[in-house]
Amino acid sequence: MPTSAISVANAPCSWGVLEFGAHAPTYGSADVLDEIASTGYQGTELGDWGFMPTDPAVLHDELERRALSLIGAFVPVALADARAHAGGVAAALRTGSLMRDAGHSDGFIVLADETDGNTRRVAVAGRVTPADGLSPHQWNVAAQGATAVASAVREQTGLRTVIHPHCGSFVETEAEIDALLTRVDPELLGLCLDTGHVKYGGGDPLSVYSRHATRVWHVHLKDCEPAVAAEAARGRLDYFEAVRRGVFCELGRGAVDFRAVVSALQRQHYRGWVVVEQDVLPSLGTPAASAKRNRAFLRSIGI
Repeated sequence: MPTSAISVANAPCSWGVLEFGAHAPTYGSADVLDEIASTGYQGTELGDWGFMPTDPAVLHDELERRALSLIGAFVPVALADARAHAGGVAAALRTGSLMRDAGHSDGFIVLADETDGNTRRVAVAGRVTPADGLSPHQWNVAAQGATAVASAVREQTGLRTVIHPHCGSFVETEAEIDALLTRVDPELLGLCLDTGHVKYGGGDPLSVYSRHATRVWHVHLKDCEPAVAAEAARGRLDYFEAVRRGVFCELGRGAVDFRAVVSALQRQHYRGWVVVEQDVLPSLGTPAASAKRNRAFLRSIGI
């Protein structure tokens, strides 16, 4: 398969725009978009609501003049709490409508279980046991929530929805990914394969992909620094502290086998986007320089 079938984007989290509100972003959206374009990427994701313009015409123009596609937007919802579902649907529709009206209706709602909604899961990220997980009834509730979001988004905006496994949430381990996907219509909900979160959660991205290749509609390429992850696995760091210590390092410097991941995508004729994500805080380096090195690394392995 021609390598050009895979398009490469970068996300605002690589510039410190993080969903758990650790700090105010250091960079404005215009600066981030400029640097994403100048370092060789073709697209981006929305980032936290309000980081980029929420007027669709303005957002369209900001992306258009940099020749960037808007390919995804992260929407966290406490899926196992039925009381949160209506709010989650509303947030997803607000986001999906913005993307559609800005001219990017082929992008995805990147749905995740709420990443800071349970202090126990934040504390045990990277060392989750079955006792830390959901009951069968709670999984059914979570599946109902994911179904409600994905159905509303498809019917009212035309966008598709993918579930994003995320450390610190109830959808982290391979077993948890399977538990949710088996409860939701495969035509309705796809999977965002996030290599770094799967690895941090003790899983194998290739194993997840081999079971769910037809449902992988979107890919996040994130690395996982093994020494920091090992500290978390020994119970010395919670998820947020691991991020502060740089657990999501530059691509090729951690434990993820990106050559194998890219080869697997190419064998399955994957024709979507891969999104570089290197969650950083202001003290963790220069984002544009990292973005440039990450792009060079991906070119070196064929995309």
